[in-house]
Amino acid sequence: MRPENSPLFAATTLIPLNNSVFRSIWTATQISSLGWLIQSVAISWLMATIPASDLMVALVQAASTLPAFFLSILAGAIADSLSRRGVMLAGHCLIALASTTLALSVALGFVSPWLILGLSFLAGCGFALNDPAWHASVGDILEKGEIPAAVTLMSIGYNVVRSIGPALGGVILALLGPLAAFALAALSDFVPLSAVLRSKWHVRSSPLPRERMITAIRDGMLFTAISSEIRFAIARATLFGLSSISILALLPLLVRDQLAGGPLVYGVLLAGFGTGAFIAGLANGYLRRIASQEKLVTLASIACAACCLLLALTSSVAVAAIALAIGGAGWVVTWTGTDVCVQFASPRWVVGRTLSIYYALTYGGMAAGSWIWGAVAQNHSLTWAFEGAAVALLLVAAAGKVLPIELWEESDQGAADFIPPELALTLRPRSGPIVVKVEYLIPEANISAFLRCMRERRRVQSRAGARNWTLQRNLQKPTLWTETFRTPTWTDYLRLNHRLTVADRELDERLAALQAGEAPPHLALSIERSTSLAPGSEVQPVPFVSRP
Repeated sequence: MRPENSPLFAATTLIPLNNSVFRSIWTATQISSLGWLIQSVAISWLMATIPASDLMVALVQAASTLPAFFLSILAGAIADSLSRRGVMLAGHCLIALASTTLALSVALGFVSPWLILGLSFLAGCGFALNDPAWHASVGDILEKGEIPAAVTLMSIGYNVVRSIGPALGGVILALLGPLAAFALAALSDFVPLSAVLRSKWHVRSSPLPRERMITAIRDGMLFTAISSEIRFAIARATLFGLSSISILALLPLLVRDQLAGGPLVYGVLLAGFGTGAFIAGLANGYLRRIASQEKLVTLASIACAACCLLLALTSSVAVAAIALAIGGAGWVVTWTGTDVCVQFASPRWVVGRTLSIYYALTYGGMAAGSWIWGAVAQNHSLTWAFEGAAVALLLVAAAGKVLPIELWEESDQGAADFIPPELALTLRPRSGPIVVKVEYLIPEANISAFLRCMRERRRVQSRAGARNWTLQRNLQKPTLWTETFRTPTWTDYLRLNHRLTVADRELDERLAALQAGEAPPHLALSIERSTSLAPGSEVQPVPFVSRP
C-alpha cells in the first residue's frame, strides 16, 4: 500500500476539468442539478396551493429519493453489464421526460397530487440509473490519480448549486410564476443529455457473453461483502450519513424556532454550508498530501459534531452560519473520502455495483437519520436532537479504530491479460461444473509465508467468482499442497480469470517464489460428471457434462 501523501495525490482539484469529456458532462450536470432544485421549490409551492394533504406534500421528497434507495443495486448491475454511456442516456431521458411532462401539465392547467408524485418518482428512477453509471465512468474517462479530484469536484458542484438553487427558485417563482420555473427546469435537463450524446470515451470491452442480471447482482454483493476496505468505507459512510443528516434535516426547525428567522435566514445558512463545502473541496488535494484519509474522515466527523453542538447552543445567525460552514467542510471531506475509497478498491468490472451498494446504504442511513432526529426534536427538543447527533458523530469518529478508511491506490485494478489454457476436449460455454486444482511444492521454511498468501488468495478468488475454495496438504508428501475450487460453467471460469486484476496476478508471482525447485505450480482443470444412471440405461463414456 502506498502512503496516502504520495505524488498520486499531487494533482489539484481542478485538473480533471482539463479533460474535455469530463468537463462537458460535469458542467452539464451542475446546470441540470440547478434546474432540479428550482423545480423542487416550484413543486413544493404547487403542492401547497392545490388540494393535497400534509402526507402528500411530504411524499414528494420520498417519491424522488426512494428509487435511489431501492433501485441502486439493480442500476449498478445494469451499469456494469451494459454500456455505461447508454445507461446514462437512459437515465437522463427519464429525467427529461418527467420534467417536460410536468411543465406541459402546468401549462395546460392539468395538475394533481398523484401526477406530481408519479412524475417525481419517474425522475427519481432516472437519477437512480444515471448516478452509478456516471460515477463508475469517471474511472474510464480520467486517469486513476485524477479520481479523487474528480469526486471532490462533483461534491463541490452539488453543494454549491444546492446553496443557491432554492433561493433562485424562490426568486423565479415570485417574479415569473411556477410555469417559468418548470419550463427552465425542463430545459436544463436536456443539457446533460446533449453532453452525453456528444461525448464518447474508451471502455475496455469483455470478450465474454453478458452476465444474467441476477448473477451480476449476486456477484457484486459477494465482492462487496468479501472486500474489507469497501465494507469499512460503506459502514463508516452509512453511520456518518445517519448522524450528520441532522444538520440539514433540522435546519428549517432551527431557523423557525431557535433563530426566529424566515426564508432569507434559511437561505443565508444554506449558503454558509455550501461555502464551507466549496472551500474544503478546493483544499482537498492539499489535505490529502498532509494527512491520511482515515485522519481526514475522523477530523471531518469531529467537525460535524462541533457544528451540531454550536447549532444546539446558539441563537445567533452569524454563529450558526459559521457552524454550518464547518459542517459543510466536514460533509464534503467525508463523502469524497469514502467515495474515492470504494472506487479505488473496486476493479472496473464491478465498480458500478459497489458504488450502487454504497449509495443505497448511505441513502438509507440518511433517510433513517432524518426520521430519528426529527422524532427526537418532536418528542423532546431541538437541542436534544442536535446534541444527540453530536455524540453520534463523535462515536463515528472513534469507529475508525475498528472500521479504518484506507486507500489501496498502489494496486492496479485494471484487468490483467489472460490467455485461456489449451484443452483436449471441446467445451461449450455452459459446460460444467469446472474443477480447478493448483498444486504447490512448499518447503517447510516457507509454510508460514505460503499460508499468509493463501488467505489472500482465497479472498481474491472467491470475490472473483470461485466457489467451494479449499486448501489441502498431502499426508504422504507434506510438501505438496493443493488449492481447489469450482465454477458452475466454463464461461464462469473464463469470467473469473478476466476479472482478476494486475494486483491480483502479483499474488501468483509471490506464490511462485515460494515454490520449491524451478517448476511453477501445476494447474489441472477437470469437469465433473454424474455417475447416476437412468433405469435400464447402459454405462457410456461421457467425456464432459454440457449444460444447454
